Amino acid sequence: MSTRTFRITVRGVFDGLSAEQRAELLSHAAEHDILGAAFTPEGHLSYDIAARPAFTFRFQDSGEEEADILPATERAETAAAGWLTERGYGFKNLRSQAEDLSQAPLGKRRRRAASQPPA
Repeated sequence: MSTRTFRITVRGVFDGLSAEQRAELLSHAAEHDILGAAFTPEGHLSYDIAARPAFTFRFQDSGEEEADILPATERAETAAAGWLTERGYGFKNLRSQAEDLSQAPLGKRRRRAASQPPA
């Protein structure tokens, strides 16, 4: 059986932040810029608190079966909520979207490479 790679995006909105919490998030904003966003096993947080209170965590997980995407999504949501709660950041509207990369359509380059005979 092959390993499947899952990409899970967990989105939400900061809620009820104090002035100190907002200042702390602003001071770390460069580390959480969307331009540095990546899907990682531990999760990568991105936000632009100066523009809006929304945030996104990006997680990468794996499993052996298509059904493994559901527990992977639950782990991602739990990890995101845990990270926020551990730091005392209020949040709401947590929702997630997961993608099984083995089911993702091939891009133009990958389709072309797949149609070429082996070298």
